[in-house]
Amino acid sequence: MKKISKGASVQKRKIIFIVSCILFCFLLAVCAVAKDPEVLTGGVRDSQPVATTAERIQVSAPAVPVESRNFLESLQTANRAVASTVLPTVATLDVVETHTIESSPMDGFPWFFFGRPDNKNGDENDSRNKREYETEGMGSGVIIRRSGNTYYLLTNYHVVKNANKIRVKLYSGQEFSGNVVGGDERKDIALVSFESNDNSIPVAKMGDSDLVQSGDIVFAVGSPLGYVSSLTQGVVSAVGRNGGPNGNINDFIQTDAAINQGNSGGPLVNIYGEVIGINSWIASYSGGSQGLGFSIPINNVKNAVDEFISDGKLNYGWLGVQLLDADKSILKTMGVEKITGALAAQVFIGSPADKGGILPGDYVTALNGEPVKSVNQLVRDVGELRSGETVEFTVIRNGKTVKLSVKIDTRDEKYVSDSSNLWPGFLPYEIDDDLRKRFDIDKNQKGVLVTNVMAKSPAAVMGLMSGDIIVKVNDTKVSTLSEFYAGMAAVKSGDIWFTVIREGHELSTIRYRR
Repeated sequence: MKKISKGASVQKRKIIFIVSCILFCFLLAVCAVAKDPEVLTGGVRDSQPVATTAERIQVSAPAVPVESRNFLESLQTANRAVASTVLPTVATLDVVETHTIESSPMDGFPWFFFGRPDNKNGDENDSRNKREYETEGMGSGVIIRRSGNTYYLLTNYHVVKNANKIRVKLYSGQEFSGNVVGGDERKDIALVSFESNDNSIPVAKMGDSDLVQSGDIVFAVGSPLGYVSSLTQGVVSAVGRNGGPNGNINDFIQTDAAINQGNSGGPLVNIYGEVIGINSWIASYSGGSQGLGFSIPINNVKNAVDEFISDGKLNYGWLGVQLLDADKSILKTMGVEKITGALAAQVFIGSPADKGGILPGDYVTALNGEPVKSVNQLVRDVGELRSGETVEFTVIRNGKTVKLSVKIDTRDEKYVSDSSNLWPGFLPYEIDDDLRKRFDIDKNQKGVLVTNVMAKSPAAVMGLMSGDIIVKVNDTKVSTLSEFYAGMAAVKSGDIWFTVIREGHELSTIRYRR
Protein backbone atom coordinates (compact mmCIF):
# COMPACT_ATOMS: atom_id res chain seq x y z
CA MET A 1 0.00 0.00 0.00
CA LYS A 2 1.38 3.35 -1.07
CA LYS A 3 1.88 5.86 1.68
CA ILE A 4 0.53 9.42 1.14
CA SER A 5 2.68 12.24 2.48
CA LYS A 6 1.42 14.79 4.96
CA GLY A 7 1.80 17.65 2.47
CA ALA A 8 -0.26 15.93 -0.17
CA SER A 9 -3.08 15.35 2.31
CA VAL A 10 -3.27 19.04 3.21
CA GLN A 11 -3.29 19.98 -0.44
CA LYS A 12 -6.18 17.64 -1.11
CA ARG A 13 -8.32 19.10 1.72
CA LYS A 14 -7.78 22.63 0.33
CA ILE A 15 -9.06 21.56 -3.10
CA ILE A 16 -12.18 19.98 -1.56
CA PHE A 17 -12.84 23.16 0.50
CA ILE A 18 -12.54 25.42 -2.54
CA VAL A 19 -14.87 23.22 -4.63
CA SER A 20 -17.42 23.16 -1.76
CA CYS A 21 -17.37 26.96 -1.51
CA ILE A 22 -17.88 27.32 -5.25
CA LEU A 23 -20.89 24.96 -5.15
CA PHE A 24 -22.32 26.82 -2.12
CA CYS A 25 -22.02 30.19 -3.86
CA PHE A 26 -23.68 28.74 -6.99
CA LEU A 27 -26.62 27.46 -4.97
CA LEU A 28 -27.03 30.89 -3.30
CA ALA A 29 -27.07 32.55 -6.71
CA VAL A 30 -29.73 30.14 -7.99
CA CYS A 31 -31.92 30.83 -4.96
CA ALA A 32 -31.51 34.59 -5.40
CA VAL A 33 -32.54 34.40 -9.04
CA ALA A 34 -35.60 32.31 -8.19
CA LYS A 35 -36.63 34.82 -5.52
CA ASP A 36 -35.98 38.03 -7.46
CA PRO A 37 -35.45 38.09 -11.24
CA GLU A 38 -33.93 41.56 -10.89
CA VAL A 39 -30.64 39.88 -9.87
CA LEU A 40 -30.10 38.80 -13.49
CA THR A 41 -31.40 42.07 -15.02
CA GLY A 42 -29.01 44.35 -13.23
CA GLY A 43 -31.69 45.61 -10.84
CA VAL A 44 -33.96 46.78 -13.68
CA ARG A 45 -37.39 45.07 -13.61
CA ASP A 46 -38.96 44.18 -16.93
CA SER A 47 -41.86 46.51 -17.88
CA GLN A 48 -44.29 43.55 -18.15
CA PRO A 49 -45.56 42.01 -14.87
CA VAL A 50 -44.61 38.47 -14.23
CA ALA A 51 -47.54 36.12 -14.86
CA THR A 52 -48.86 34.15 -11.95
CA THR A 53 -49.41 30.44 -12.18
CA ALA A 54 -53.16 30.89 -12.73
CA GLU A 55 -52.49 33.42 -15.49
CA ARG A 56 -49.95 31.25 -17.20
CA ILE A 57 -52.53 28.41 -17.31
CA GLN A 58 -55.16 29.85 -19.69
CA VAL A 59 -58.40 27.88 -20.21
CA SER A 60 -60.54 29.14 -23.12
CA ALA A 61 -64.35 29.23 -22.57
CA PRO A 62 -66.31 27.14 -25.03
CA ALA A 63 -67.59 29.19 -27.96
CA VAL A 64 -71.34 29.93 -28.23
CA PRO A 65 -72.69 27.53 -30.85
CA VAL A 66 -73.43 29.19 -34.16
CA GLU A 67 -77.04 27.98 -34.12
CA SER A 68 -77.66 29.55 -30.69
CA ARG A 69 -75.96 32.80 -31.66
CA ASN A 70 -78.00 33.04 -34.85
CA PHE A 71 -81.22 32.44 -32.91
CA LEU A 72 -80.40 35.12 -30.31
CA GLU A 73 -79.41 37.58 -33.02
CA SER A 74 -82.71 36.95 -34.80
CA LEU A 75 -84.62 37.49 -31.56
CA GLN A 76 -82.73 40.70 -30.87
CA THR A 77 -83.35 41.92 -34.41
CA ALA A 78 -87.06 41.20 -34.03
CA ASN A 79 -87.23 43.09 -30.71
CA ARG A 80 -85.48 46.06 -32.26
CA ALA A 81 -87.88 46.02 -35.19
CA VAL A 82 -90.91 46.11 -32.88
CA ALA A 83 -89.37 48.92 -30.83
CA SER A 84 -88.54 51.03 -33.89
CA THR A 85 -92.07 50.53 -35.21
CA VAL A 86 -93.97 51.34 -32.02
CA LEU A 87 -91.93 53.91 -30.08
CA PRO A 88 -92.48 56.78 -32.59
CA THR A 89 -96.28 56.33 -32.20
CA VAL A 90 -96.26 56.58 -28.40
CA ALA A 91 -96.49 59.94 -26.62
CA THR A 92 -95.88 61.15 -23.10
CA LEU A 93 -98.71 63.26 -21.66
CA ASP A 94 -97.85 65.95 -19.14
CA VAL A 95 -101.14 66.86 -17.47
CA VAL A 96 -101.86 69.90 -15.30
CA GLU A 97 -104.96 69.86 -13.11
CA THR A 98 -106.43 72.82 -11.21
CA HIS A 99 -108.06 72.20 -7.84
CA THR A 100 -110.05 74.58 -5.65
CA ILE A 101 -110.10 74.52 -1.84
CA GLU A 102 -111.77 76.61 0.80
CA SER A 103 -109.23 79.03 2.23
CA SER A 104 -109.11 82.08 4.46
CA PRO A 105 -106.44 83.77 6.61
CA MET A 106 -109.03 83.79 9.37
CA ASP A 107 -109.49 80.01 9.42
CA GLY A 108 -109.28 78.63 12.93
CA PHE A 109 -111.05 81.55 14.69
CA PRO A 110 -114.49 80.66 16.15
CA TRP A 111 -116.47 82.89 13.76
CA PHE A 112 -119.51 80.64 14.15
CA PHE A 113 -120.39 82.76 17.20
CA PHE A 114 -120.08 86.07 15.43
CA GLY A 115 -120.27 85.53 11.66
CA ARG A 116 -117.26 85.72 9.39
CA PRO A 117 -116.29 89.25 8.33
CA ASP A 118 -114.94 87.90 5.00
CA ASN A 119 -118.27 86.25 4.14
CA LYS A 120 -120.88 88.53 5.58
CA ASN A 121 -123.72 87.16 3.53
CA GLY A 122 -122.89 83.53 4.28
CA ASP A 123 -122.43 82.75 0.59
CA GLU A 124 -120.66 79.41 0.35
CA ASN A 125 -119.70 80.19 -3.24
CA ASP A 126 -117.98 83.44 -2.30
CA SER A 127 -114.72 83.43 -4.29
CA ARG A 128 -112.96 85.17 -1.42
CA ASN A 129 -113.05 81.88 0.49
CA LYS A 130 -111.56 79.81 -2.32
CA ARG A 131 -108.00 79.21 -3.44
CA GLU A 132 -106.81 77.39 -6.55
CA TYR A 133 -103.69 75.29 -6.86
CA GLU A 134 -102.25 73.20 -9.64
CA THR A 135 -100.99 69.62 -9.63
CA GLU A 136 -99.03 67.85 -12.33
CA GLY A 137 -99.36 64.28 -13.52
CA MET A 138 -97.99 62.10 -16.24
CA GLY A 139 -99.37 59.36 -18.45
CA SER A 140 -98.96 57.89 -21.89
CA GLY A 141 -100.93 57.68 -25.11
CA VAL A 142 -100.72 56.11 -28.55
CA ILE A 143 -101.47 57.84 -31.85
CA ILE A 144 -104.19 55.88 -33.64
CA ARG A 145 -105.57 58.25 -36.30
CA ARG A 146 -104.81 61.29 -38.43
CA SER A 147 -107.38 63.52 -40.11
CA GLY A 148 -105.87 66.44 -42.01
CA ASN A 149 -103.59 68.21 -39.53
CA THR A 150 -105.34 66.66 -36.54
CA TYR A 151 -103.80 63.67 -34.81
CA TYR A 152 -105.76 61.57 -32.32
CA LEU A 153 -104.31 59.45 -29.56
CA LEU A 154 -105.90 57.02 -27.11
CA THR A 155 -105.19 57.16 -23.40
CA ASN A 156 -106.92 56.36 -20.11
CA TYR A 157 -109.78 58.50 -18.89
CA HIS A 158 -108.24 58.67 -15.41
CA VAL A 159 -105.12 60.27 -16.91
CA VAL A 160 -106.91 63.32 -18.38
CA LYS A 161 -110.34 63.51 -16.74
CA ASN A 162 -109.51 66.67 -14.70
CA ALA A 163 -106.93 68.12 -17.10
CA ASN A 164 -106.74 71.86 -17.64
CA LYS A 165 -103.60 71.65 -19.74
CA ILE A 166 -102.10 68.74 -21.67
CA ARG A 167 -98.64 68.73 -23.20
CA VAL A 168 -98.06 65.97 -25.79
CA LYS A 169 -94.42 64.93 -26.14
CA LEU A 170 -93.49 62.65 -29.02
CA TYR A 171 -90.60 60.20 -29.30
CA SER A 172 -89.02 62.54 -31.86
CA GLY A 173 -88.83 65.32 -29.26
CA GLN A 174 -91.66 67.36 -30.77
CA GLU A 175 -94.15 68.88 -28.34
CA PHE A 176 -97.75 69.96 -28.90
CA SER A 177 -100.68 71.28 -26.93
CA GLY A 178 -103.33 68.60 -26.48
CA ASN A 179 -107.10 68.74 -26.08
CA VAL A 180 -109.53 66.18 -24.67
CA VAL A 181 -111.93 65.19 -27.46
CA GLY A 182 -114.02 62.82 -25.33
CA GLY A 183 -113.83 60.22 -22.61
CA ASP A 184 -115.71 57.55 -20.73
CA GLU A 185 -115.20 56.55 -17.10
CA ARG A 186 -116.85 53.11 -17.30
CA LYS A 187 -114.35 51.98 -19.93
CA ASP A 188 -111.55 54.25 -18.66
CA ILE A 189 -110.80 55.45 -22.18
CA ALA A 190 -110.25 58.97 -23.52
CA LEU A 191 -109.32 60.51 -26.86
CA VAL A 192 -106.83 63.42 -27.04
CA SER A 193 -106.04 65.47 -30.14
CA PHE A 194 -103.19 67.75 -31.21
CA GLU A 195 -102.53 69.76 -34.35
CA SER A 196 -99.49 69.43 -36.62
CA ASN A 197 -98.79 69.89 -40.33
CA ASP A 198 -95.96 67.35 -40.09
CA ASN A 199 -97.31 64.41 -42.07
CA SER A 200 -94.31 62.24 -41.14
CA ILE A 201 -95.64 61.56 -37.64
CA PRO A 202 -96.46 57.82 -37.67
CA VAL A 203 -99.80 56.32 -36.68
CA ALA A 204 -99.97 53.00 -34.83
CA LYS A 205 -101.58 49.97 -36.40
CA MET A 206 -104.55 48.44 -34.58
CA GLY A 207 -104.54 44.71 -33.93
CA ASP A 208 -107.32 42.24 -33.13
CA SER A 209 -107.51 41.61 -29.40
CA ASP A 210 -109.98 38.74 -29.92
CA LEU A 211 -107.04 36.70 -31.25
CA VAL A 212 -104.90 37.20 -28.15
CA GLN A 213 -104.13 34.06 -26.16
CA SER A 214 -102.26 33.23 -22.97
CA GLY A 215 -98.57 32.83 -23.72
CA ASP A 216 -98.44 35.41 -26.52
CA ILE A 217 -95.32 37.61 -26.43
CA VAL A 218 -96.21 41.26 -25.82
CA PHE A 219 -94.52 44.62 -25.23
CA ALA A 220 -95.74 47.38 -22.91
CA VAL A 221 -94.74 50.90 -23.98
CA GLY A 222 -95.02 54.19 -22.12
CA SER A 223 -93.38 56.51 -19.60
CA PRO A 224 -93.21 54.58 -16.32
CA LEU A 225 -92.19 56.77 -13.36
CA GLY A 226 -91.24 59.52 -15.82
CA TYR A 227 -88.79 57.41 -17.85
CA VAL A 228 -90.15 58.29 -21.28
CA SER A 229 -90.23 55.91 -24.24
CA SER A 230 -89.70 52.79 -22.15
CA LEU A 231 -90.41 49.34 -23.56
CA THR A 232 -90.80 46.16 -21.52
CA GLN A 233 -91.40 42.62 -22.70
CA GLY A 234 -93.45 39.78 -21.28
CA VAL A 235 -96.24 37.40 -22.11
CA VAL A 236 -100.01 37.42 -21.89
CA SER A 237 -100.74 35.84 -18.53
CA ALA A 238 -104.51 35.57 -19.05
CA VAL A 239 -107.41 37.04 -21.02
CA GLY A 240 -110.95 37.91 -20.01
CA ARG A 241 -110.06 39.22 -16.55
CA ASN A 242 -112.89 41.15 -14.90
CA GLY A 243 -112.70 43.74 -12.18
CA GLY A 244 -110.55 46.82 -12.07
CA PRO A 245 -110.94 50.14 -10.25
CA ASN A 246 -113.99 52.43 -10.32
CA GLY A 247 -116.45 49.88 -11.65
CA ASN A 248 -114.60 49.36 -14.91
CA ILE A 249 -116.62 47.12 -17.26
CA ASN A 250 -113.76 45.89 -19.48
CA ASP A 251 -112.53 42.32 -19.75
CA PHE A 252 -108.81 42.87 -19.34
CA ILE A 253 -105.72 41.31 -20.85
CA GLN A 254 -103.39 40.35 -18.00
CA THR A 255 -99.64 40.53 -18.67
CA ASP A 256 -96.38 40.16 -16.76
CA ALA A 257 -94.68 42.81 -18.93
CA ALA A 258 -93.60 45.43 -16.39
CA ILE A 259 -96.21 48.21 -16.04
CA ASN A 260 -95.76 51.06 -13.53
CA GLN A 261 -97.23 54.47 -12.80
CA GLY A 262 -96.92 56.55 -15.96
CA ASN A 263 -97.55 53.56 -18.23
CA SER A 264 -101.29 54.28 -18.04
CA GLY A 265 -102.67 54.97 -21.49
CA GLY A 266 -99.71 53.47 -23.31
CA PRO A 267 -100.15 50.57 -25.74
CA LEU A 268 -99.75 46.84 -25.26
CA VAL A 269 -98.26 45.58 -28.52
CA ASN A 270 -97.95 42.14 -30.12
CA ILE A 271 -94.95 40.77 -32.02
CA TYR A 272 -96.26 42.33 -35.24
CA GLY A 273 -96.09 45.84 -33.77
CA GLU A 274 -99.89 46.05 -33.57
CA VAL A 275 -101.73 47.65 -30.65
CA ILE A 276 -103.81 44.99 -28.91
CA GLY A 277 -104.52 46.85 -25.66
CA ILE A 278 -104.31 50.07 -23.68
CA ASN A 279 -102.41 49.69 -20.40
CA SER A 280 -104.75 50.64 -17.58
CA TRP A 281 -103.89 49.44 -14.07
CA ILE A 282 -101.77 47.12 -11.94
CA ALA A 283 -102.46 44.89 -8.97
CA SER A 284 -99.72 45.55 -6.43
CA TYR A 285 -99.06 45.61 -2.69
CA SER A 286 -96.10 47.96 -3.12
CA GLY A 287 -97.45 50.32 -5.78
CA GLY A 288 -94.85 49.06 -8.26
CA SER A 289 -94.84 46.34 -10.85
CA GLN A 290 -95.29 42.84 -9.49
CA GLY A 291 -96.02 41.15 -12.80
CA LEU A 292 -99.77 41.81 -12.60
CA GLY A 293 -100.57 44.41 -15.23
CA PHE A 294 -103.91 44.82 -16.98
CA SER A 295 -104.71 46.28 -20.39
CA ILE A 296 -108.03 47.18 -22.00
CA PRO A 297 -108.52 45.06 -25.15
CA ILE A 298 -108.33 47.31 -28.19
CA ASN A 299 -111.50 45.78 -29.65
CA ASN A 300 -113.39 47.21 -26.65
CA VAL A 301 -112.58 50.76 -27.73
CA LYS A 302 -112.32 50.76 -31.53
CA ASN A 303 -115.91 51.94 -31.95
CA ALA A 304 -115.45 54.53 -29.21
CA VAL A 305 -113.12 56.66 -31.33
CA ASP A 306 -115.82 57.72 -33.79
CA GLU A 307 -118.31 58.41 -30.98
CA PHE A 308 -115.79 60.56 -29.13
CA ILE A 309 -115.12 62.59 -32.27
CA SER A 310 -118.83 63.03 -33.10
CA ASP A 311 -120.40 63.31 -29.61
CA GLY A 312 -117.57 63.64 -27.10
CA LYS A 313 -118.92 60.66 -25.18
CA LEU A 314 -120.10 57.07 -25.53
CA ASN A 315 -123.80 56.43 -26.06
CA TYR A 316 -124.41 53.12 -24.35
CA GLY A 317 -127.27 50.88 -25.27
CA TRP A 318 -129.58 50.43 -22.27
CA LEU A 319 -131.63 47.42 -21.26
CA GLY A 320 -132.79 48.58 -17.84
CA VAL A 321 -132.04 45.71 -15.47
CA GLN A 322 -129.86 45.37 -12.41
CA LEU A 323 -127.87 42.23 -13.08
CA LEU A 324 -126.58 40.05 -10.27
CA ASP A 325 -123.63 37.67 -10.50
CA ALA A 326 -125.48 35.26 -8.23
CA ASP A 327 -123.61 32.83 -6.00
CA LYS A 328 -124.01 29.07 -6.26
CA SER A 329 -126.55 28.86 -3.45
CA ILE A 330 -128.95 31.24 -5.20
CA LEU A 331 -128.51 29.54 -8.56
CA LYS A 332 -129.08 26.15 -6.95
CA THR A 333 -132.36 27.22 -5.38
CA MET A 334 -133.48 28.42 -8.79
CA GLY A 335 -132.36 25.24 -10.53
CA VAL A 336 -129.88 26.93 -12.89
CA GLU A 337 -126.57 26.24 -11.16
CA LYS A 338 -125.22 24.35 -14.18
CA ILE A 339 -126.11 27.05 -16.72
CA THR A 340 -124.02 30.18 -17.35
CA GLY A 341 -125.91 33.45 -17.43
CA ALA A 342 -126.84 36.56 -15.45
CA LEU A 343 -129.67 37.03 -12.98
CA ALA A 344 -131.99 39.98 -13.55
CA ALA A 345 -132.41 40.80 -9.88
CA GLN A 346 -134.29 44.06 -10.44
CA VAL A 347 -135.90 45.88 -13.37
CA PHE A 348 -136.25 49.61 -13.99
CA ILE A 349 -139.90 50.60 -14.35
CA GLY A 350 -140.61 51.85 -17.86
CA SER A 351 -137.26 50.61 -19.20
CA PRO A 352 -136.78 48.60 -22.42
CA ALA A 353 -136.55 45.45 -20.27
CA ASP A 354 -139.80 46.28 -18.50
CA LYS A 355 -141.57 47.01 -21.79
CA GLY A 356 -140.10 43.88 -23.37
CA GLY A 357 -141.37 41.61 -20.61
CA ILE A 358 -138.22 40.87 -18.61
CA LEU A 359 -139.12 40.28 -14.95
CA PRO A 360 -137.15 40.25 -11.69
CA GLY A 361 -135.85 36.71 -11.25
CA ASP A 362 -135.38 36.00 -14.95
CA TYR A 363 -132.07 34.26 -15.64
CA VAL A 364 -130.65 35.64 -18.90
CA THR A 365 -128.79 32.94 -20.83
CA ALA A 366 -128.40 34.35 -24.36
CA LEU A 367 -128.41 37.57 -26.38
CA ASN A 368 -129.31 37.15 -30.04
CA GLY A 369 -128.50 33.46 -29.71
CA GLU A 370 -125.02 34.04 -28.26
CA PRO A 371 -124.51 32.49 -24.79
CA VAL A 372 -124.12 34.81 -21.82
CA LYS A 373 -120.92 33.84 -20.01
CA SER A 374 -120.95 36.43 -17.21
CA VAL A 375 -122.63 39.58 -15.94
CA ASN A 376 -119.76 41.80 -17.15
CA GLN A 377 -119.85 40.28 -20.59
CA LEU A 378 -123.61 40.90 -20.88
CA VAL A 379 -123.17 44.50 -19.69
CA ARG A 380 -120.50 45.08 -22.36
CA ASP A 381 -122.56 43.44 -25.11
CA VAL A 382 -125.69 45.44 -24.26
CA GLY A 383 -123.60 48.62 -24.09
CA GLU A 384 -122.43 48.03 -27.65
CA LEU A 385 -126.02 47.90 -28.94
CA ARG A 386 -127.45 50.96 -30.62
CA SER A 387 -130.52 52.85 -29.50
CA GLY A 388 -133.58 51.68 -31.43
CA GLU A 389 -132.09 48.26 -32.16
CA THR A 390 -134.38 45.30 -31.43
CA VAL A 391 -132.71 42.20 -30.01
CA GLU A 392 -133.74 38.83 -28.62
CA PHE A 393 -133.05 37.70 -25.07
CA THR A 394 -133.36 34.13 -23.90
CA VAL A 395 -134.29 33.74 -20.24
CA ILE A 396 -135.16 30.93 -17.86
CA ARG A 397 -138.28 31.71 -15.83
CA ASN A 398 -139.74 29.23 -13.35
CA GLY A 399 -137.75 26.46 -15.00
CA LYS A 400 -138.99 27.25 -18.51
CA THR A 401 -137.09 28.84 -21.41
CA VAL A 402 -138.65 32.07 -22.68
CA LYS A 403 -137.57 34.24 -25.63
CA LEU A 404 -138.26 37.96 -25.42
CA SER A 405 -137.92 40.72 -28.01
CA VAL A 406 -136.60 44.00 -26.57
CA LYS A 407 -136.06 47.37 -28.24
CA ILE A 408 -132.88 48.95 -26.83
CA ASP A 409 -132.80 52.57 -25.70
CA THR A 410 -129.98 55.02 -24.90
CA ARG A 411 -128.60 54.86 -21.37
CA ASP A 412 -129.69 57.85 -19.28
CA GLU A 413 -127.40 58.19 -16.25
CA LYS A 414 -129.88 60.43 -14.42
CA TYR A 415 -132.67 57.85 -14.77
CA VAL A 416 -130.34 54.96 -13.90
CA SER A 417 -129.18 56.65 -10.70
CA ASP A 418 -132.78 57.19 -9.51
CA SER A 419 -133.62 54.20 -7.29
CA SER A 420 -137.30 55.20 -7.19
CA ASN A 421 -137.55 53.59 -10.65
CA LEU A 422 -136.06 50.25 -9.57
CA TRP A 423 -138.45 47.36 -8.99
CA PRO A 424 -138.76 45.83 -6.44
CA GLY A 425 -136.00 47.85 -4.75
CA PHE A 426 -134.35 45.17 -2.60
CA LEU A 427 -132.40 41.93 -2.91
CA PRO A 428 -134.16 38.76 -1.72
CA TYR A 429 -132.38 35.69 -0.35
CA GLU A 430 -133.77 32.28 0.36
CA ILE A 431 -133.35 31.39 4.04
CA ASP A 432 -130.75 28.67 4.56
CA ASP A 433 -128.79 27.40 7.57
CA ASP A 434 -126.13 30.08 7.19
CA LEU A 435 -128.68 32.92 7.21
CA ARG A 436 -130.47 31.36 10.18
CA LYS A 437 -127.26 31.54 12.21
CA ARG A 438 -126.29 35.02 11.07
CA PHE A 439 -129.72 36.59 11.70
CA ASP A 440 -130.93 34.32 14.51
CA ILE A 441 -133.91 33.05 12.50
CA ASP A 442 -136.07 30.27 13.92
CA LYS A 443 -135.21 26.87 12.43
CA ASN A 444 -138.79 26.31 11.31
CA GLN A 445 -139.23 29.72 9.69
CA LYS A 446 -139.54 29.66 5.92
CA GLY A 447 -139.68 32.52 3.46
CA VAL A 448 -137.44 35.03 1.71
CA LEU A 449 -135.12 37.39 3.59
CA VAL A 450 -135.22 41.08 2.59
CA THR A 451 -131.81 42.78 2.22
CA ASN A 452 -130.42 46.00 0.76
CA VAL A 453 -133.66 48.00 0.67
CA MET A 454 -132.91 51.04 -1.48
CA ALA A 455 -134.02 54.51 -0.41
CA LYS A 456 -136.99 55.91 -2.37
CA SER A 457 -137.52 52.57 -4.10
CA PRO A 458 -140.95 50.91 -4.31
CA ALA A 459 -139.87 48.53 -1.54
CA ALA A 460 -139.04 51.45 0.74
CA VAL A 461 -142.34 53.17 -0.09
CA MET A 462 -144.23 49.95 0.69
CA GLY A 463 -142.58 49.87 4.11
CA LEU A 464 -140.23 46.92 3.69
CA MET A 465 -137.16 46.88 5.91
CA SER A 466 -133.93 44.90 5.68
CA GLY A 467 -134.32 41.85 7.87
CA ASP A 468 -138.01 41.33 7.06
CA ILE A 469 -139.00 37.82 6.01
CA ILE A 470 -141.53 37.69 3.17
CA VAL A 471 -143.94 34.78 3.59
CA LYS A 472 -146.68 35.83 1.14
CA VAL A 473 -147.02 37.68 -2.16
CA ASN A 474 -150.61 38.91 -2.56
CA ASP A 475 -151.80 36.27 -0.08
CA THR A 476 -149.94 33.49 -1.96
CA LYS A 477 -147.55 31.67 0.37
CA VAL A 478 -143.88 31.63 -0.62
CA SER A 479 -141.20 29.49 1.00
CA THR A 480 -138.39 29.65 -1.56
CA LEU A 481 -136.78 32.21 -3.83
CA SER A 482 -138.30 30.56 -6.90
CA GLU A 483 -141.78 30.77 -5.35
CA PHE A 484 -141.19 34.42 -4.51
CA TYR A 485 -140.26 35.35 -8.09
CA ALA A 486 -143.11 33.21 -9.43
CA GLY A 487 -145.53 35.01 -7.10
CA MET A 488 -144.40 38.43 -8.38
CA ALA A 489 -144.56 37.27 -12.01
CA ALA A 490 -148.16 36.16 -11.47
CA VAL A 491 -149.19 39.76 -10.74
CA LYS A 492 -149.56 41.01 -14.29
CA SER A 493 -151.06 44.35 -13.30
CA GLY A 494 -152.81 46.07 -10.44
CA ASP A 495 -151.78 46.09 -6.80
CA ILE A 496 -149.03 44.02 -5.25
CA TRP A 497 -148.20 43.66 -1.56
CA PHE A 498 -146.18 41.45 0.74
CA THR A 499 -146.89 39.73 4.05
CA VAL A 500 -143.77 39.75 6.21
CA ILE A 501 -142.52 38.55 9.57
CA ARG A 502 -140.78 41.30 11.52
CA GLU A 503 -139.45 40.67 15.03
CA GLY A 504 -141.93 37.83 15.48
CA HIS A 505 -144.93 39.82 14.26
CA GLU A 506 -146.79 39.26 11.00
CA LEU A 507 -147.81 42.36 9.06
CA SER A 508 -148.68 43.44 5.53
CA THR A 509 -147.01 46.17 3.53
CA ILE A 510 -148.70 49.04 1.74
CA ARG A 511 -150.11 48.04 -1.64
CA TYR A 512 -148.07 49.17 -4.61
CA ARG A 513 -149.70 49.61 -8.02
CA ARG A 514 -147.49 48.48 -10.91
